[in-house]
Amino acid sequence: KSINQPNNILINQSTNRSLNTRNTEAIMSQDTTAAPNMSMPPVVRRIAEQTPESPAPICVLVVGMAGSGKTTLMSQLQDSTMHYDDEEDEADEESKDNKEIKGGDDKGQEEQGQDDGNDTDTKPPPKEEEGSKNIKQKEKNKGLPAYCINLDPATLDVPYSPSIDIRDTVDYKQVMKQHRLGPNGAIMTSLNLYATKFDQVIRILEDRADEKKLPEFLLVDTPGQIEAFTWSASGAILSESLASTFPTVMVFVVDTVRCASSPNTFMSNMLYACSMYYRTRLPLVICFNKTDVCSHEFCMEWMRDFQEFQEALDNARSEGDGGGGESGFYDSLTRSLSLVLDEFYTEFSKNACGVSAVTGDGIDEFWEKIRQAASVDFEEYIDDLKHRIEEQGA
Repeated sequence: KSINQPNNILINQSTNRSLNTRNTEAIMSQDTTAAPNMSMPPVVRRIAEQTPESPAPICVLVVGMAGSGKTTLMSQLQDSTMHYDDEEDEADEESKDNKEIKGGDDKGQEEQGQDDGNDTDTKPPPKEEEGSKNIKQKEKNKGLPAYCINLDPATLDVPYSPSIDIRDTVDYKQVMKQHRLGPNGAIMTSLNLYATKFDQVIRILEDRADEKKLPEFLLVDTPGQIEAFTWSASGAILSESLASTFPTVMVFVVDTVRCASSPNTFMSNMLYACSMYYRTRLPLVICFNKTDVCSHEFCMEWMRDFQEFQEALDNARSEGDGGGGESGFYDSLTRSLSLVLDEFYTEFSKNACGVSAVTGDGIDEFWEKIRQAASVDFEEYIDDLKHRIEEQGA
């Protein structure tokens, strides 16, 4: 089908078929971006051809629960890599890229963003008067502009400038109306629809990379309902398409303040991290956000030493957090999980860091962790990808 399709046409055509996970997988299986006889994905070539002066672009998938400050962090990351001299050129390129994917007119865009705001971390961060520290960080990272992609169809507004935006292609409000869906179902369906056109996004990114017009970092913002992205067929299509084209790192944004309130909350976040790592097999960087409110050092200590975590559980129980019955079972389960998964947490701590999405503290360390994960840990993903390709070709 022609790429030049207005927003409402994409949605109207979809009403004639059931947009469930199985149909989405069937649609995408017919659209092979690589020839059957092609032995290796493009990411292998890009890694082999990269040089210290011209490294391969790194794709950063930013994932986090609603309220973790994920979208505000996206804004801070973009600011830390902003090329002030090229702002006008970047704005022109962003408009061009979105038009290539969306096509047609802008009908239906007035309705976009009028949803009820499912992702609570889309609120723009407050303006900080203490700009000297941020300016120094921006100057240090100057020359590394980030290319942002928004994959959250339900957000009202974003505090950063996306080069490619799912809202320009899929109208979330119309999906809810036409398919009689709730907020989460509409997000899932919107991702399913976008997955059917994501090969065009990959083509745009590849063309820009081949022309050396793509920056070092591709920042991808995802929905706050993380299960809609990490555990769906469309989410797997999007993440695997990016990972087979560019070195890709997944960032899990954790609310440090909530972890400080309860060791059980910390354990829940670690289980989420393990499940996403198991699902995607991508290098994982755990980013403890909101360090301007609460230091993340206690989280790092809990990850390195399970005995420290056990002591924290004892303290929480003595203060009335753990009791009999169900609470006692929950406490016992948390202790067992901390012992069983201690090896994984110790490994995760190597790629963990603390940042503040508001003040910008820890951003430099964050970029170091991203580069390290993309250069070292991503090799394991490449080996696994080659093995899967060989199995499919056998």
